[in-house]
Amino acid sequence: MRILSLVSDAFGGHGGIALYNRDFLTAMCRYYTTREVVAFPRIMPLVPEAFPSNLHYVLAGLQGRLAYVGHVLMALHRDRNFQIIHVGHLNLFPLGYLCHLITRAPMLLSIYGIDAWDHSILKLPRFLLRRVHTTISISKMTKERFLQWAPVSPNSVKILPNAIHLEKYGVRERNPDLISRYGFAGKRVIMTLGRIVERERYKGFDEVIDLMPGLLQQFPNLVYLIVGDGTDLPRLKQKVIDMGLVGKVIFAGAIPEDEKADHYRLADAYIMPSAGEGFGFVFLEALACGIPVVASKTDGSREAVRDGILGTMVDPTSPAEIEAAIIEALGKPRGIIPQGLSYFAWPEFERRCHRIMADIERCVP
Repeated sequence: MRILSLVSDAFGGHGGIALYNRDFLTAMCRYYTTREVVAFPRIMPLVPEAFPSNLHYVLAGLQGRLAYVGHVLMALHRDRNFQIIHVGHLNLFPLGYLCHLITRAPMLLSIYGIDAWDHSILKLPRFLLRRVHTTISISKMTKERFLQWAPVSPNSVKILPNAIHLEKYGVRERNPDLISRYGFAGKRVIMTLGRIVERERYKGFDEVIDLMPGLLQQFPNLVYLIVGDGTDLPRLKQKVIDMGLVGKVIFAGAIPEDEKADHYRLADAYIMPSAGEGFGFVFLEALACGIPVVASKTDGSREAVRDGILGTMVDPTSPAEIEAAIIEALGKPRGIIPQGLSYFAWPEFERRCHRIMADIERCVP
């Protein structure tokens, strides 16, 4: 079986969707009847990681949208022998639909969070989604919101949450070089990691910063570490200055992937009271480093913490709830990885993916 995959980013990408796509492409390559996966990434800002031998990762379309569309269509002109079309983001659905018309292969669509919550994002008529054979949703919440507007059968939408590669994390001592870099000797640390962009203010950075003056009265040695970069960073930095919190709120900026686990290990608690996460992979990463977490009860984050089994849940609109949860998390011991995290381990992800592949394969002509 040959699979054509259109992805926003994957190998050489940055962020949660890229990581999800890397795992999904790898799992598809490892399916027992897969002969080849031909994947076209839309962007690739970083050096790509090693990928499976039967993955043909085509970089010809990285020069822009027109180049991307042109190279995908030229590839199909040369060879349209594909049994599945995987569309790795709703933004790529128009092109994926065209590939489906050319090859007559069933479509497999991946959806994540806010990309699938608002039907206005999709520029084609919604009824075309009926041609999608299977939709893979990262969470139950995203599935429910998608079904509110998408004319597809609920049974055709399958849940496939993120995978956590536990061997890449684990409990370790705080990295002394990072303690020195940020001046964290003798400090208690709460942390949030994520993109800091205007359209994603739902992550909860503001809410935690607003609570810092009160928290400092109880924990004078507390600092809030914000890891990430984006267009909203200057506003947050100015807010910290205006509130007199310089030195109490630390901005790490973007960090290399190989430093991520050590940054989690700096924290006494990971805090992200978000209101728009499709899932919240960062909670799995923090938990895999033995860090207590505080998540939202109103978005996909609750699924990452398994409805409170793996972490504390709060209403992101309630400062009192968030503050109480932070205090509670700071009272918990570090260095304990909950057993329930194995639910998201890579072997489980691969098994779930292969069950979905088997279902689609039965419909391949």
